[in-house]
Amino acid sequence: MTYNINQKGFYGQFGGAYIPEMLYSNIARLKDSYLEITSKASFKQKFHALLKDYVGRPSPLYFAERLSEKYECQIYLKREDLNHTGAHKINNTIGQILLARELGKTRIIAETGAGQHGVATATVCALMDMECIVYMGSVDIVRQAANVSRMRMLGAEVRPAESGSKTLKDATNEAIRDWIDNPVETHYIIGSVVGPHPYPDMVARFQSVISEEIRIQLKEKIGRENPDYIIACVGGGSNAAGAIYHYLDQSDVKFVFAEAAGLGVETGHSAATSILGKPGIIHGANTLLMQDKYGQIIEPYSISAGLDYPGIGPMLANLIHSARATVEAITDQQAMDAAFSLARTEGIIPALETAHAFAVLERKKFLPEDVVVINLSGRGDKDLPTYIKADLAS
Repeated sequence: MTYNINQKGFYGQFGGAYIPEMLYSNIARLKDSYLEITSKASFKQKFHALLKDYVGRPSPLYFAERLSEKYECQIYLKREDLNHTGAHKINNTIGQILLARELGKTRIIAETGAGQHGVATATVCALMDMECIVYMGSVDIVRQAANVSRMRMLGAEVRPAESGSKTLKDATNEAIRDWIDNPVETHYIIGSVVGPHPYPDMVARFQSVISEEIRIQLKEKIGRENPDYIIACVGGGSNAAGAIYHYLDQSDVKFVFAEAAGLGVETGHSAATSILGKPGIIHGANTLLMQDKYGQIIEPYSISAGLDYPGIGPMLANLIHSARATVEAITDQQAMDAAFSLARTEGIIPALETAHAFAVLERKKFLPEDVVVINLSGRGDKDLPTYIKADLAS
């Protein structure tokens, strides 16, 4: 069994392109050209040069000695938080802005939840002198104010989404509406492995630099390329897809995804898609989706804006559905506890999204010889107000 995308744009039963007719020509052109363009030597040279000299790759693979002692295994942290802009998101936006230029696009739109993808998009648009509009739920604009300021300083226009829960799902809806109204000159830089084909595959390929580096770095450090476990948080799931991409068919490497249980899976205030979700279509793809018996989307909830999404990328939905990956549903409080533990054990403050991945360490029992790689997908600067509030309350 293969876990990669097929020629029709599906991962098993998940994926596809369910799109309005107005977007058909844009998606078709993208689908027909993205592999050809990204495989050109000139594109690869530009992409990897920017990753090296602008983003600061390769990101370190850090052996967390104190954390390893605490959990009695060998824990390595893939330090995506040290990238320019503070998260893994920049890998994808570098790739997509170069692709947009090749396609002759002059205007960029994006959606963002936690703000990291918005900042990364605004960054590459400033670098390439392109117009940038970022859609963001009005709730997220308040709780991620620092990133909103960064986007505006970089020259982006931040447009609030006022419908629904006023979070990531609604920002994506607004971005898609914009693209329908402006299909010719606009490229939509989707920030995760979601949306219609070819976006899930394209974003995963740009993010696969993470697992490519993990293989090389583990070989240098311990003499073998494969860890026993890879742990990553999942909302849409781009950081997870990047961390596991080169290990998809390596059955000895176990995948553990941490999703947002919010206040608790059964409370009605959760984003535990793999547990609560059923196959359905959202934002152009068939995937696992939180929905009621009438097919209406159930509003998600998470303290972390980047995991506050009712679906999951179709690649990851297939991995979960086929039992290739396991999932741990982590509550707000468990994520918060994990963040403070990491800060006080290793001197690293993670993004709230990433903190969910570290909470898995309290859930699973590892063997002393197990090599565990946690994708530290983002740094916690943007979440300091939430952390400070929680610390003062404790």
